[in-house]
Formats: sequence, C-alpha cells, structure tokens
Amino acid sequence: MMEHGERVIIEGVEFKAALTIRSDIGLLALHGAKEGGTAELVHEVAARTGATALVFTQPFGSPVHIPSHRMSEAPCEALREFLSHVSLTVSLHGHLRPEAPRSIFLGGANREAARVLGRPLALLVPAFDTVTDLELIPNGLRGLNPHNPVNLTRAGGVQVELPLAARTSRPERVQGAPETPPRAVADALATGVGKLTAERLG
Repeated sequence: MMEHGERVIIEGVEFKAALTIRSDIGLLALHGAKEGGTAELVHEVAARTGATALVFTQPFGSPVHIPSHRMSEAPCEALREFLSHVSLTVSLHGHLRPEAPRSIFLGGANREAARVLGRPLALLVPAFDTVTDLELIPNGLRGLNPHNPVNLTRAGGVQVELPLAARTSRPERVQGAPETPPRAVADALATGVGKLTAERLG
C-alpha cells in the first residue's frame, strides 16, 4: 500500500488530494468537502475491499463545487497516478434533488459495472430506490461526460449519486466534523465493489 498527499489549486480553490494505492479498482470522491459523507464512504469501503482511494477535500473556506469534468484538467499528480493505476472507477457523489430524496442514481460509462454495483444496493438498502436505467437518471447526474474522471480509466466506471439520507446519519451537519454514513449503505457499497473485483469488470 502506498499513500500520497498533495495540495493543488483548481480554478483558484485550494484542495487537498489524499491517494491510497491498493488494487486496480478505484474509489473516488471529487467533492469530499462539499458532498458530505462521500469522503467517509470512500475511505471505509476502500479499506474494507482493498480498493485504491482518492479523496479531494477543501481545507479552507466554504466548500466550492467544481464540475467533475473540469477537475480532470487540474495539474494534479495524485489524480494522474490514480487514473494510470486504476482500471475501473467508482466515483461517489451527493445530490440534493428535491424530487428524488430517496433515489440512488448509478451513471457512468460502464453500464455492466453499474448494474453489478446496483444489485447489492437494491437488496441491502431497500429504503432507497436504486436506479441504473440511464433514461430514468436526470441528465446532470448521468456522469457520461468523456472528460469526467470516472470515465478516464481503462474500463470507465460508475458514478454513484447519493441523496443526503444515504450518505449521512445526522440531520444537521456540524462544520468540520466527519459525517457518519448509514451502515447499510457502506455495507452495500463494499459488497458491490467486492463483486466488481471478483468479476474483473475492470
């Protein structure tokens, strides 16, 4: 296992990128400071499954959301190393769509991997609606931009968009405190990543 930390400026915003190299399945949180719970889920699921993990956080100021496809243009050695090492990416994001507060959307270019990852989510977290049909995923959450890091690894990947209730167990966020994602969601993601590893879809 190798670990690498880096501070990088993206569009005038300072980020901390934390990379842990393990297997060729990669877990990614591009907006770990803005989309609460995604960083914590990446760290936990990666540790449980032996996956590589890359988490971006913002150590200073109010978190800013920079679109994923623009993050890939940053001069970030950690991201370049992640993309060269990993064959299949699972990128965790958070959404706040008021019309879909219980929906987990699985986008990204690798549709077979999305279906494999979606099965344990549907089974183990039945309180949420797991959506893998691209036609039913809002355009802005489909994760299909070819410059999005989730699609830049050899086998592409899966963009997992989690509603607030699927990524934090606290109704109100305490600034600077780590989130506590629901146990069932962490378990389902770990099971799904394990299946992706076993089936070698990457």
